[in-house]
Amino acid sequence: MSAGKTAAVNGITIAYDDEGDAGAPALVLVHGHPFDRSMWRPQIGRFAGEGLRVIAPDLRGYGRSTVTRGITPLPVFAADIAALMDHLGVPAALLAGLSMGGQIVMEFHRSHPGRVRGMVLADTTARAETPQGRWERAMTADRLLREGMDGYAAEVLNKMISPANVAGLPGVAAHVLAMMRGTAPQGAAAALRGRAERPDYLDSLAGATVPTLVVVGADDEYTPIAEARLMHERIPGATLAVIEGAAHLPNLERPAEFDRALAGFVSRAASGSSR
Repeated sequence: MSAGKTAAVNGITIAYDDEGDAGAPALVLVHGHPFDRSMWRPQIGRFAGEGLRVIAPDLRGYGRSTVTRGITPLPVFAADIAALMDHLGVPAALLAGLSMGGQIVMEFHRSHPGRVRGMVLADTTARAETPQGRWERAMTADRLLREGMDGYAAEVLNKMISPANVAGLPGVAAHVLAMMRGTAPQGAAAALRGRAERPDYLDSLAGATVPTLVVVGADDEYTPIAEARLMHERIPGATLAVIEGAAHLPNLERPAEFDRALAGFVSRAASGSSR
């Protein structure tokens, strides 16, 4: 991953890409766990060339941004994005997030609704964590601090992307594995503990007045289609896109199909239509 640009915000250094016309509408891409901004390579290249300003940060604890320890709640991630937007002179943007990134977008919408022009919620869930889920996240955080990322990354690869794509798309599989192995265990553990404390976002989403696209890989085990349908039903005027042949990372597994859905959403959002 290239070094990109950096900004000092909220007491940390955030690494980010900022591509396209600086005067164009902004699309902020928020990566998931345990990845970095390079997961958005296909989308950065395409949409920066199609009339958008595309901003993709490494979240704190990930990629080339500052690693913070302990607990990183979703509001902290959302505040970092708001501060980066301030630094870049972006008052409002379309925000797209995948998995944990989608939850950060939901938190950003809850805490900074006036700065959201539209939302893309990919392979994520709006519901609060269950007691079992909180326990599992705590155990995983402990394991990452104790053992590092390698064993965990190897175990979850076949769920992050489908087994068929692990075999059929070796370059994608290698990229996903490298992102996971390259993540600092301290940052990943802090994010896991923070996500365990997340609230239920369904009520705030039910009041959304901006165009929203919900995307899910048809074979996603982490956030199945039922979770996407629940958000689609609760968000007024939302659009649902199910990406066949993909699991948890449809933007990398099936970039053409994902980008087609995203392009349609961008066009609708620009025209002011929610559908």
